[in-house]
Amino acid sequence: MIHVLAFYLFAILVVSSGALTILSRNPVHSVLWLILAFFNAAGLMILLGAEFIAMLLVIVYVGAVAVLFLFVVMMLDIDFAELRAGFVDYLPFGILLSLVLLAEIILGIGIWSVGPIELGQRVAPTAPDVSNIQAIGVLLYTRYIFLFEAAGIVLLVAMIGAIVLTHRARGGVKGQNIAKQNRRRPQDAVRNVNQPSGQGVEL
Repeated sequence: MIHVLAFYLFAILVVSSGALTILSRNPVHSVLWLILAFFNAAGLMILLGAEFIAMLLVIVYVGAVAVLFLFVVMMLDIDFAELRAGFVDYLPFGILLSLVLLAEIILGIGIWSVGPIELGQRVAPTAPDVSNIQAIGVLLYTRYIFLFEAAGIVLLVAMIGAIVLTHRARGGVKGQNIAKQNRRRPQDAVRNVNQPSGQGVEL
C-alpha cells in the first residue's frame, strides 16, 4: 500500500513540475521546477529498485541544472531587486515546498528499507547476492563498453565546443597586457600638477 501511495505522489509531482517548468515565465523558476521534477523522478527510480539511476538523476542532472542555473543568471538581464522584493511574499510557499521535499526524502528512505517493487516480469533478472550497481557496472564495462566510450567522446566534443564558443573573439573588449603592466614605471603612471585653488583639473 505504501508503494502505491508513494508512486502516485512522485508521479503527480513529476508531471506537475514538468508542466510548471514549461509554463513559468521566469527562467529561474523554470530551472527550480525542473530540479524538483528530477528529484521526484529519482524517487520513482528508488521505488523500482534502480538506486543507481536515482543517484545519476540527482548527481548528474541536478548538478548539470545547477550549472545551467548559473549560466541563466549570468547571461540574462534579470532584475534582482524585483526578485528580492517578492522574497517575503513567496517565503511561505518556499517553506511549504521544502517540507514536501523533506517528507519525500523520508518516505523514499523508508520505502528503500522496505524493498523495491516486485515487477511481474524482469527482462534481465540478477542474482540475489549481486547488487544493482554491481550488475550495471559489469554489463556496462563488458557488453556495452564501446557505446559507453562513444558517449564519452560525444560529451568531450560538446564540452570543447562550449569552451570554444565561450572564448570566441569579441570586438570592443579591452584585454589585459601583463607585460605592458610590468614595464610601466611609477613616473609614467603619476603626474604632479600644481593646480590653482578653485579650478578643476584637466585630464
